[in-house]
Amino acid sequence: MTQTPWEIHAGWWQQEFTGGVDPEYEEQILPLAAEFLAGAQRVLDVGAGEGQVARVAAAMEPCPDVVVGVEPVASHLELARERVSGPASRSEGRSGPVYAQGLAEALPIATGAVDAVVICLMLEHVEDHVPVLAEVGRVLAPGGRFVLFLNHPLLQTPGSGWIDDHILEEQYWRVGAYLGVDVVMEEVAPGVVLPFVHRPLSAYVNTMRDHGLVIERMEEPAPPPGFLERAPEYAAQATIPRLLALLARRLP
Repeated sequence: MTQTPWEIHAGWWQQEFTGGVDPEYEEQILPLAAEFLAGAQRVLDVGAGEGQVARVAAAMEPCPDVVVGVEPVASHLELARERVSGPASRSEGRSGPVYAQGLAEALPIATGAVDAVVICLMLEHVEDHVPVLAEVGRVLAPGGRFVLFLNHPLLQTPGSGWIDDHILEEQYWRVGAYLGVDVVMEEVAPGVVLPFVHRPLSAYVNTMRDHGLVIERMEEPAPPPGFLERAPEYAAQATIPRLLALLARRLP
């Protein structure tokens, strides 16, 4: 059976973006996830990877009744379960997340069974976002919340980037083609090629609305200090957000 790029490069992701090594997760994404999910009792992390968002949810106060991570890549699930059962988790005296292998388009979760769903930097890698958001609407109880993290679909479009124009003596952020849908196989590290699907923000918002998910908060945070320390070339671009975070509510 042919492996997906995410299965092939799972080890690279685990090494570069989990376990406390990535400042955007540590300083920005995980704190926002904890804030947006606070008080939820039945949390579902869709596309959970090795479980760092699910572990943050499980560590919230008050302690959730259950946190479930759904992930298709077996090696991510293996590491997620190891990290739940590690010494640090045991010393806290909590039961950590539980994990299930499955697809975002066909979640192994009963209708209306959870009061919070989180998707973190996954939906922009899915060829068709519609069935995923339909499943989010299905599994959420009325009044439940949906937390969505995206690479900013306006300011991080394919072809976007900082331009230092020596002819016009101007510096500016170029925005690539925005309104279309574009699938790019991007080399994010030497030998690591992953699919990125650009679609305009309206495609997400209107599909969410179609499935009873109405936005009540939006955040576009500036890149965090730890990221700028590691990427000093981005300092001039620090007013350009890399992340978009949405908090939506499931209508009754």
